[in-house]
Amino acid sequence: MSLWTSLEPASSTVDPGGSTKVRLRLRNTGDVVDEYRFEPVGDVAPWTVVEPQTLRLYPGTTGTVELTFSPPRSPDAVAGPNPFAVRITPTEHPEATTVPEGNLTITPFTEVRAELVPPTVKGRFRGRPKLAVDNLGNTRLTASVSGSDNGDHLSYDIHPSNVQVEPGRAVFVRATLKPRQIIWFGSKEQRPYSLAIQRSGTGPQSVEGTYVQRGFLPRWLATFLGVFMALAITFVMLWIAYKPKVSTAATEKLQEAGISTLPPSPSASVAPPAPSLSAEAPVAPAATESQTGSGAGGGGGGASPEAEPKESAKPQEDTAATAVAQLAAQDPGRHICYRAYLTDKGWTKPVCDGAVAGTVGQNRPIKSLNLATSDTDGTAASAFVHYPQSTDGKGHYDGPWKGVVDGDDLYIGSTKKDDPYLLGFAMNVGESKSVVCETVHVHNEGWHGLGCDEPGGDNYIFGGTLSNLLWIEAVKFTV
Repeated sequence: MSLWTSLEPASSTVDPGGSTKVRLRLRNTGDVVDEYRFEPVGDVAPWTVVEPQTLRLYPGTTGTVELTFSPPRSPDAVAGPNPFAVRITPTEHPEATTVPEGNLTITPFTEVRAELVPPTVKGRFRGRPKLAVDNLGNTRLTASVSGSDNGDHLSYDIHPSNVQVEPGRAVFVRATLKPRQIIWFGSKEQRPYSLAIQRSGTGPQSVEGTYVQRGFLPRWLATFLGVFMALAITFVMLWIAYKPKVSTAATEKLQEAGISTLPPSPSASVAPPAPSLSAEAPVAPAATESQTGSGAGGGGGGASPEAEPKESAKPQEDTAATAVAQLAAQDPGRHICYRAYLTDKGWTKPVCDGAVAGTVGQNRPIKSLNLATSDTDGTAASAFVHYPQSTDGKGHYDGPWKGVVDGDDLYIGSTKKDDPYLLGFAMNVGESKSVVCETVHVHNEGWHGLGCDEPGGDNYIFGGTLSNLLWIEAVKFTV
C-alpha cells in the first residue's frame, strides 16, 4: 500500500436542501510521483461533488480534497444514516485502489400536499369526493382525516380515516357527504366543507371543497303541480255548477201553436232522450304538413317542389369516448380507449386496450392525452409536464386531478402551441372494479416496464419520467 487516507470528520449530518463538507486527506507513502483520481460511490453519490477530481503528489507529501454533500429536499433523500465512500485510483499503481468510507446522516422533514378530486360534487342525497394525499417528505406520514362545515349541514363517512403514506407515494381517501336535511322543493344550494389532515404534533391541514345539494323536485315542477291542481279544482266546480237546459221538440211545437189546454197526443207523450256528451260529433284532426304537401301536388307522393334541402349535419369528432362507446356496444365489459396529441402533428386516431398511441423514434413529444373508459366507475388523471423554471431538473404537475365518469372524455395536458409537452402522468380508475395498467415509450430510453395501480382505487400509477430532458412519445393502456 503506497497511500494513507483520512476522512475528517468520518460522520456528518446535513439537512435536505442544504449542504455540508467533509475533508479527505491522503499521503503518498510510495517512492514515486503518483496522480490520484477520486470518484464518489454509494447511494449519496449523485449529490456528492469532489474537488479537485485529481491530485498529484510527490513521495512523502500530503494533499487534501473536499467532499461536498447536497441532498435535495425531496423524498429521494431518505432520512437517517446513509453510508458513503470515495474510490481513489492511483495512476501508477491502479491495482492499489483505496475506498475510504464514512457516514452521512440526512435529517427528516415532512411535506404534505392534498387536493380534492373533484373539488365540487353534486347530488340530492349524497356526494362522493376523493382526497388525494401526497407525501413529499422523506419520512413515513401517519395522519388522520376528518370533515367539517359551517352550520353542521353535512355528515361525513371517511374511509380510511387513518392513513400511512411512504415517502414519495400517495393514497386516496374516499369520503361520502350526506346532507342532514333534504331539499324537497326549490333550487340547489351550495354547502362549503373542508377535509382536514391531522398529523401528530402539528396543526390540521385543511382542503376546501363544495357540495352542491340539489332539490328533490325542481322549483318549476312544484309551480306546475300547483297550477295543475288549481285548474283541476276550477274545472270540477264549473262542471258541478253547470246545468244544461233540455226541452223537447213536442213541447216547443205545442207552445208555438198555443194549444196548452189540449191533452198531448199519444205520439208526443214521451220526449226523446237528450244526447249525452259522448254523442257529440268528433272534431277532425288537422292535416299534417306532409299530407298538405301531397294534396297540393294533385296526387303526387313527395314533398312540395319548393321545399329547400336541409343542410347535412357536421361529422362528429372521433374521440376516445366515441371509440369506447362503439367498442362497449360490440363487446360489453371493461375497456379503455385513448389518443395522443403529437407536437406539430395533432391528434392520432383513437385506439383501445393495449394498442400503441403515438410515435416511436420520431422525436415527437406528446402534449396531451384523451382517455375514456367503460365499466370501471370512471377515471381520474393529472399531467406531469416540462417545467422551464425548474431548479432541480424536474418537471411539475400542471394542475389538480381531473375526473370523469365512464363514457366521458378525459383530457390532460394542453394542445396549445406554446404550452409544455408531457413528461409523464398519474392516473387511476375508481370504485375497486378494475385496475389500470400502463407502459410508455420515453425518448432515448425506450419502452418502460408495465405498471399497474392497486385494486380499490386508493392509489395511482405514474407513467413516464421526471426529467426535463426527456419526454413521452407513445403510450399503451389496459384495464
